[in-house]
Amino acid sequence: MYTRILAPIDGSPTSAHAFDEALKIARDNHAELRPLFVVDLQPVAYDAAAMFYPDMREAMMEEGRRLTSEAAKRMDREGVKGTPFIGEVQLTGDDIAQRICHCAEDFGADLVVMGTHGRRGWRRLVLGSVAERFVRLSRWPVMLVPGRDAEELARREAAAASD
Repeated sequence: MYTRILAPIDGSPTSAHAFDEALKIARDNHAELRPLFVVDLQPVAYDAAAMFYPDMREAMMEEGRRLTSEAAKRMDREGVKGTPFIGEVQLTGDDIAQRICHCAEDFGADLVVMGTHGRRGWRRLVLGSVAERFVRLSRWPVMLVPGRDAEELARREAAAASD
């Protein structure tokens, strides 16, 4: 069914939960899995902050190397083939969702599995959503996996509504 699955990861529990699902799908379909960590540094507007820009970028790259290495080890234990990748947002108007699109295209993905925090109302408006933006831009099938907190909240809301 699926042969090339892209799974954006960011170190959050929600992302880890989505990666668990991507790993299962890849294993069950003998598909290639590409964990993707995206480095996003917004342009630095102040001279003082600009001094620390290379250090911030290197810290984010190191986090990406750590997370993709962990993902590769899990893939190896599960017998799932694939190579993790670190992408970097371009400073010319790119954002994380657009970078995921570029990486999905370059990889030839036929499914993207990503986590969503399940925010609603004003929190979604204020905090935004990479997953929502990606879905709007995507030309690929997308599986959104809610974080465990979002799943628990939905169960409580359903139980309260049935009372």
